[in-house]
Amino acid sequence: MAWERLPGRGCGALHRCLLGAALLLGLRLCTELRRAGAQPPARSGLPGPAPRPPEPPLPPAPAQRRGASRRQVTYVRSGRRAPPGGGGSGTQEPGCCPPRGRPRRKGPRWHIDLQPWAGPARSLDEEALRFLRYISTIQIACDHVSTDSLATDSSPSKKPWSVCLDDRFGLGHQIRNKQCRLYSLGLGSDDTHFEVSMANDGCEVHRFDPTVKSAHVLESERFWYHRLSVDWRDSHPAVAARKPYSNTRKLRTILNEFGHHKIDVLKADLESAEWKVLENLILEDVLEQIGQLIFEIHLHWPGFEVSGSDSSVVRFWYSLLKELELQDFRLFHSYKDLSKPQLFLKKDIFNASSCYTLSWVNTRWK
Repeated sequence: MAWERLPGRGCGALHRCLLGAALLLGLRLCTELRRAGAQPPARSGLPGPAPRPPEPPLPPAPAQRRGASRRQVTYVRSGRRAPPGGGGSGTQEPGCCPPRGRPRRKGPRWHIDLQPWAGPARSLDEEALRFLRYISTIQIACDHVSTDSLATDSSPSKKPWSVCLDDRFGLGHQIRNKQCRLYSLGLGSDDTHFEVSMANDGCEVHRFDPTVKSAHVLESERFWYHRLSVDWRDSHPAVAARKPYSNTRKLRTILNEFGHHKIDVLKADLESAEWKVLENLILEDVLEQIGQLIFEIHLHWPGFEVSGSDSSVVRFWYSLLKELELQDFRLFHSYKDLSKPQLFLKKDIFNASSCYTLSWVNTRWK
């Protein structure tokens, strides 16, 4: 009978059929997977993870990503390295550039702009005549001039140091409120009547004199002496280390060390160093911190570290004074010292004196 055949023969055939069907199904599945890897699957295809396209290369490491050099600029400007992902919400460290909203301070200049020659001949007479006319012409009228010892005093040691006390320039108000500050630059032989008078009126007076014995001396309630010489350059660091209170410093350096942001009056009698000091004040933009200037200028020789032909020297002097005008300083008082030799660069020309005292007011001073 059929049902008495050897066991397992029918089952083996069934197993072989199932195995063949599975093999065919596996081959078809492999074929479909290869097709899916060669092109993006359609939206109606079988669900599954989308394969990665082979064309684009792997993205580089963050340190080598394109644009890293641009982010380096951010590091230079802000003083803080940008994170690899770009941006960052941390607090910005101080860097080379001021934050937005503040006016950017001008950097130091290397030289002043010389004015055109006074005439085609470029002669001393042309330059001297223009210069002497300029320092003798008042540029702004001051209704209340406080003049210390004019020519009515027979003492030759006293100078006509003058300040403008008009309310529009604020110095009178500062003196009344005892908020005035005066810097005086000079040598020990100079008379200090003007400084004492300003201190008694309510000004905080700082006298810089390299001949005093102590580093800082409080002469009276509001009158200080400092053993410092104001120059157009700072002393060498090695010299400053040996003698920290007996060296030369620029005015900007002293202002920073003293923590002073403004000087209401700057008086200077520097015995022919005034031209280089004035040049330094212009080049380093210190003038905007000064309300009034009182300078004694000396014309009998070019001055320290000023060289060239006589006509070029006078052109340099004139250019310095024009720089003051360009920065809104106006001459309100000029005094010709007739007690000094009548010499102009060692020449007797145009009845010029070898010494003048000039006073300017900063018309933008608040």
